[in-house]
Amino acid sequence: MAKITNEKVEDISKLARLALDEKEKEKLTKQLGSVLEYFSKLDTADTSNVSVIKQINQMENVVRADKIGEKWSREDLLKNSPEQKGGFIKVKAVFES
Repeated sequence: MAKITNEKVEDISKLARLALDEKEKEKLTKQLGSVLEYFSKLDTADTSNVSVIKQINQMENVVRADKIGEKWSREDLLKNSPEQKGGFIKVKAVFES
């Protein structure tokens, strides 16, 4: 695992737009280093007998196949709209000019 340096903490603080003094940078360097060191223990865990968890609540995606149904003519569809103009459904303006 990569070691956290003061330069890395400076880069992270710039990205997060945090103004850190030298004392805070040193403190964060130690803290982030200990967090990463703790996470490196996971690399030693034996996961050979652990099954992959795809869904934690045992649910599966329920999807249906797309099927082409009956075709509707433009005229039939336009009959359901309150207003039409030029063969299209007329709606209220979204943007004002």
